[in-house]
Amino acid sequence: MRLALTALVLTACTDTAPPHQFDGQAAYRYVETQLAFGPRIPGKPGHAAMAAWLDSLLRTRADSVVVQRWTHRSAPGDSLPLLNFIARFKPSAPVRLLFLAHWDTRPKADGPASRDSTLPVPGANDGASGVAVLLAMADELKKAAPEIGVDLLFVDGEDYGNFDRDEDVLLGSRYYAAHPLPGPAPRFAVLFDMIGDKDLRLPPEGLSQTGAPDIVEMVWGLASRIGHADVFVTQDGPTLTDDHVPLQQAGIRAIDLIDFTFGPDNRWHHTPDDTLDKVSAQSLQVVGEVGMALVRTAKP
Repeated sequence: MRLALTALVLTACTDTAPPHQFDGQAAYRYVETQLAFGPRIPGKPGHAAMAAWLDSLLRTRADSVVVQRWTHRSAPGDSLPLLNFIARFKPSAPVRLLFLAHWDTRPKADGPASRDSTLPVPGANDGASGVAVLLAMADELKKAAPEIGVDLLFVDGEDYGNFDRDEDVLLGSRYYAAHPLPGPAPRFAVLFDMIGDKDLRLPPEGLSQTGAPDIVEMVWGLASRIGHADVFVTQDGPTLTDDHVPLQQAGIRAIDLIDFTFGPDNRWHHTPDDTLDKVSAQSLQVVGEVGMALVRTAKP
């Protein structure tokens, strides 16, 4: 990947780095709150409780909130009540950026290193960390409105089914891609997934580099400018199917910020050990600062 920051029509960056505007401790508390609901599995009590909390919280921060509701029939025949939440800032602005994360958790801890595949995944890192960054960004955007439009998308049903068979996964991002909001599409989208790891390392993900190389270059260049080159590393990362893929297929230049090495040998991914003690407020701080820098350096 080339590190030179290209001149993009979508973002104008000045020579002065934007301020480090984000509260990682507040984001960490949002992770704690999500875990207190228990597993956020579609159709289960924790999922319903978190949906009500998200809806209430976002309506006190965003200019408007769009809720996308639908029922998904799973491969085994279950009816899953799903909800996407879209918190909109300056909803009438023609220039828009999109940030997203999934808020559901995996029903069974079936990762290769799982100590008990009958348990659900707590989802401190895989789900809650990305949501927490979005919520703390919403706090900042409430305090000081952006110059451009910003949409924060909380997608449901990402982690329900089987990725190997492409079955009952990425449900919320696929629904959003098939049911776009009226008005201009976002200039680009940034997905936050598994970004709370204490040993955070974010290489460019493969499909992000092929689907939106200019956005990857811009984001990694901006991260370097504000002092986070140690986290936003330049070595090529893995190629992953994640919520950015349906957006790319719908014509949105979307990239994935993900640290797919969660614990030694990725041993905590999709296991009961994806717990709060694995998450760092400092990691949330770094990712949140980059997200807010993207907003504050974007020009109408």
